[in-house]
Formats: sequence, C-alpha cells, structure tokens
Amino acid sequence: MDSLSADNIPAGFERAKFSSPFLDMAGPYYERQGEGGIIVATRINEGHINHIKVAHGGVLGTLADVALSYQVHRAEKPALPVATMNLNTNYLAGAKLGDWVEAYARIDRISKRTAYCSGQIVCGEAVLMTMTAVFAILRK
Repeated sequence: MDSLSADNIPAGFERAKFSSPFLDMAGPYYERQGEGGIIVATRINEGHINHIKVAHGGVLGTLADVALSYQVHRAEKPALPVATMNLNTNYLAGAKLGDWVEAYARIDRISKRTAYCSGQIVCGEAVLMTMTAVFAILRK
C-alpha cells in the first residue's frame, strides 16, 4: 500500500463519527481518544495541496475548527450543538502530500452558553499550528 492509502491509518484511529457534505470533501477525518481528549486527524491528499505543493492553509484551519468544536460537542451527553464564534490560528509550518496530521484540542473553560478552547496541530514532532477558539453552545 502507498502512503496515501486509506488503509494506512495509524493504530487506534477510526473513521470519524461526524459527517457533512463539506467535511466529507475536506477530509477524510479520523479520531481516537487521547489522554487529554479526542484527537482528530487526516492524511494530506492531492485535494489538500496548493500551488506551492503544501497543504492549503484552509485545510489546517478547517481541521482546527473541527477538532476544537468536536471536543466541546462531545463534552456532555447528549452531545452539545455548537457554533464557532471566533477561531484564531497561528501557522508555524506546512504539511506535505502524504503527511499524517493530528489535532489536539482541549476545553479551557466551559459555561452554559460558551466554551473556550485551545490546541495544536502536529505532524510527528513538528507543531504546524496553534489555535484558540470560542464556541456558542446552542442549548435548547
């Protein structure tokens, strides 16, 4: 199998349980439970690559939003409906075709209506992005 094969997924990861037409196009995404929460990951494929042969910044930005919001979404049962109010991203390095990138997210503070989160996206030992976000919790 080549490095871009869907079967070449690190141990412990499974196809993410979330889906939408946009996320299906932007992914595929994978998840596993980590010590600090859910880790969301993807393998950089041809559709993610920009004109300078690295992953488009929007790919990493989308992964950041997905990972941070998913952490809040899964914070309670039943799952919380959330909407992004603010997302800050700091691009530190690029990802190349075939790279496996993982997003680590944590909830820093959560109230009845708002959640504050932070995290990072890594490829191996390299930190590609740091991020923070604020989410509206859309309780009924």
